[in-house]
Amino acid sequence: MSKMTRRSFLEQTLLTAAAGLAAAGSVPFVEGDATPAPASPGRGSANERVGIAVIGLHNRGLTHIESFVSDESVDIVALCDVDEDLFAKAQQLLKDHGRDPAKQYQDIRKLLEDKDVDAVSIATPNHWHTLAGIWAMQAGKDVYVEKPVSHNVSEGRRLEQARLKYGRVCQAGTQSRSNRAVREAIQFIADGKIGKVLLSRALCYKRRDSIGHFDDSTAPASVDYDIWQGPAPVRPFNQNRFLYNWHWNWTYGNGDLGNQGIHQMDVARWALGDLTLPTSALSIGGRFGYVDDGETPNTQLAFYDFGGPQMLFEVRGLKTKPLNGVMVGNIVYGTEGMVAFGFNTNVIHLDKNGKLVSKFKGGDMNHFSNFTSAVRSGKQADLRAPVLEGHYSSALCHLGNISYRLGSPETFEAVSKSLADIEPMTESLKRFEKHLEDNALQLKDLHCQSGPALAFDPKAENFFGGNATANAMLTREYRAPFVVPAEL
Repeated sequence: MSKMTRRSFLEQTLLTAAAGLAAAGSVPFVEGDATPAPASPGRGSANERVGIAVIGLHNRGLTHIESFVSDESVDIVALCDVDEDLFAKAQQLLKDHGRDPAKQYQDIRKLLEDKDVDAVSIATPNHWHTLAGIWAMQAGKDVYVEKPVSHNVSEGRRLEQARLKYGRVCQAGTQSRSNRAVREAIQFIADGKIGKVLLSRALCYKRRDSIGHFDDSTAPASVDYDIWQGPAPVRPFNQNRFLYNWHWNWTYGNGDLGNQGIHQMDVARWALGDLTLPTSALSIGGRFGYVDDGETPNTQLAFYDFGGPQMLFEVRGLKTKPLNGVMVGNIVYGTEGMVAFGFNTNVIHLDKNGKLVSKFKGGDMNHFSNFTSAVRSGKQADLRAPVLEGHYSSALCHLGNISYRLGSPETFEAVSKSLADIEPMTESLKRFEKHLEDNALQLKDLHCQSGPALAFDPKAENFFGGNATANAMLTREYRAPFVVPAEL
């Protein structure tokens, strides 16, 4: 792993950022939460109505419905969820917007036989994202797939292969790509206005309470639990592995790095010029402050080396203060200044002394309408968040988690020594430790999961050195018939 040059310069840059951003005020960020495809037969005109099916109706899926019904040229013709009890609320939402009732499907395979469905919008748990997208494209449907687009690294590549093979349009649900202020700031960085970028930092300081403990039980009668499990191995039903809390279980989710964090990961990578994947990844952390059924870390640092530019991600689920005014967002440090990313218009430029220079103004450009416009044109290049970009950003989350999961418990003193040559991690670890102490946790009583620095081949998309254990975690064993193809 390469050592960042001009260490003293970067240290000073981080310090001036602290003063400048604090003076500029809070920059909160909350979840709103490109190769052209071959032309496909049957594409309509720009004015033709698009028939959409929404797959997954719990919380985020309802937001999909709200977004699509704002477009009078879009019809929501079908709804799909494994829980039949969720249909009533979704149908009422359609009625409230003056729309006709939609057909209802509990089994996605039946839905995909529906000829009225031109495109699907996928808001399922993460472990279903890729398979649902591939099956839909095989059935001749265009696809909007929520973030992360995959549950593991290999799946994202399979989605892109399916898009190319079947000539469909596939959009990733990273909505910041459709935010004017963010887009303007990214271009500002690309134009060299903050000099050479040294570090792209992403933050997910989002409070997460303990999920407690629940014994295994029986799935609700309204739920087809076999379909819900899909590609994952069979396990007994547990309410802490269902609904939202599946995020904190490795079988179905990817922790906050792959939940809220994928939005900030995407912006962090975008700010580096849309680089693809790193030459190495390293992560440390733990689930501190409570004991519950969750498996994923609530406090985590993930570091990525791109052979020059570097990226650092911070996750905090316990009570915390913002970093220089930012709770959930990004800070990009350059030799001549920095840019802090928030939500909507909260994107600012500071000079290298930390003084506020300007604010980027803009607003939402409607990510969902961008998708339906591309469905009509049949051109992947019309999308602001093509699935290939979604794959790269999602893969960064997975790589960090792989390092974390392959780590071993170490004292904080040992972790500090192991990170001594990586200045951004050293600086972040000090704040990490202070954060735990602020939550009344004694470092001497804790162990930190310390992951290895994993050398990665960004072209082959696997780990160097014949690391069989790490490479096995780039994919998973799939449960028939819910199998993501190894090749397409």
